[in-house]
Amino acid sequence: MKGFFKSKPKSPAEIVRQTRTLLLSLNSSATGGSKVEDKMEELHKHIRELKVILYGSSDHEPVPEACSQLTQEFFKDNTMNLLVVSLPKLNLEARRDATQVVANLQRQQVQSRMIASTYLEANLDVIDILLTGYEHVDLALHYGTMLRECIRHQSIARYVLDSEHIKKFFTYIQLPNFDIAADATATFKELLTRHKSTVAAFLSKNYDWFFQDFNSKLLESENYITKRQAIKLLGEILLDRSNTSVMVRYVSSKDNLRILMNLLRESSKNIKIDAFHVFKLFAANQNKPPEIVSILVANRSKLLRLLAEFKLDKEDEQFEEDKTQVIKEIAELKQVGS
Repeated sequence: MKGFFKSKPKSPAEIVRQTRTLLLSLNSSATGGSKVEDKMEELHKHIRELKVILYGSSDHEPVPEACSQLTQEFFKDNTMNLLVVSLPKLNLEARRDATQVVANLQRQQVQSRMIASTYLEANLDVIDILLTGYEHVDLALHYGTMLRECIRHQSIARYVLDSEHIKKFFTYIQLPNFDIAADATATFKELLTRHKSTVAAFLSKNYDWFFQDFNSKLLESENYITKRQAIKLLGEILLDRSNTSVMVRYVSSKDNLRILMNLLRESSKNIKIDAFHVFKLFAANQNKPPEIVSILVANRSKLLRLLAEFKLDKEDEQFEEDKTQVIKEIAELKQVGS
């Protein structure tokens, strides 16, 4: 008769607590063999259950109340930290499930999101672990996905931007492993575009070193993909209204102008198009410094010829309008002092 009655289903909070116990056991376990394997199997089963609660299944949608219970318990007693530091010990499928759980927990309803951000603000060492994940081939894509979700919280994005970690991205996005480099690029872009006021404050405060590294390591890179993604991102940053003061400063530099003029001469049409969208800001600036005017006048005939020949594969009214305006601006420039 024993097996006739089904055991009562575990609540989301119970599953989290049991997951936490298994993670603690995994981290303190010094023994090998079948016991550890059994625990690992049980742990993966629990992580999968957490994922089903958060994402739902083919049979049912996620239940908001269950998700809320899970979130509250998960961010108690350091479960997230335990899961992140245990990731190297999990198999690939369990890592994927754990990554999806952590990612989803940053996207819950407002109250739950606040619980997540409050936890992360008090446990910034978790963010440090995620950031250094790019240095480990097997973990980089999992930690990178978690990190991008965590920087949805403005306070966490601000922490990353203000830390020394931000400088490491100039290395990460040029790593030889294409997938890891692409993931690091996606995170870098998210950091520099998602939270407008935080980004504007960061760029104003760190203008000199940031754009020196951005220019020399990315825009002048020998790697086509690095260069293309960098010029595209630069356009997004400078064309954002929140960054107007940074844009004015950038387009007042003769060194920056020379880099953009070189990019306009690239053989790649994609790089040329994105370079044009930044170059037009130099031409449109109504308060051009004398050295910018001098360079544009000295290179006027080459620039006008290059722009006249510059055609897109598909008709683009806005591009043609912008190009006409840039040509007009350059053609009407007067040499300084004349």
